[in-house]
Amino acid sequence: MILEVNKLFKRFETAASHEPIEVLMDLNLAVEAGETVAILGQSGSGKSTLLSLLAGLDSPSSGEILLTGQNMQELSEEQLAKFRAKNIGIIFQQFHLMSHLTALENVSLPLDLFKDADATEKAREALDQVGLSHRMDHFPHQLSGGECQRVAIARAMVVRPKILLADEPTGNLDNATGELISKMIFDLVEQHKMTLLFVTHNENLALRCGRQQRLQGGKFI
Repeated sequence: MILEVNKLFKRFETAASHEPIEVLMDLNLAVEAGETVAILGQSGSGKSTLLSLLAGLDSPSSGEILLTGQNMQELSEEQLAKFRAKNIGIIFQQFHLMSHLTALENVSLPLDLFKDADATEKAREALDQVGLSHRMDHFPHQLSGGECQRVAIARAMVVRPKILLADEPTGNLDNATGELISKMIFDLVEQHKMTLLFVTHNENLALRCGRQQRLQGGKFI
């Protein structure tokens, strides 16, 4: 089992209300290594919150998340950052590229955390895999939306993570570009035998995954 989620709750305190807002409630999930799982749900169902928790970018109110047997809540901030960089690849809807870095430098960032001597060469290979070897010296503002997302995919894949988390990765792209990007993600996941959690509201995309889980009102239904 590569990922286990046990009795996961997430609530947010608000100034406008004495009662906290329950976003996720009593979630349980088990994912085998190599599985592809779609997390479906409408806007506001808690999909992105769940992915932030699985990525270690936020902490649950209660419950536990185990990745490769490691309880992520037991790690310090520094330990968690290194664990995340080594084991988790994340593709966001908004790309989240560093505007002052070239495509090559953006992709090599996760490797730089470990002072990988081969960071530049590995980043070149990753960009080549997504068809952007000719754009590696360009900055994000010089790239199209689809190209920025391909850089983000290369950055997520460059460390060969145990699990890839994709949060509506085609949400900001036109249909044709979105189709190209989603095919690229699934092809790379299959090629590298990775585990994939794909958050989407797109039913057709979800059906490309081996399993579908639907979130509604903070619960799996």
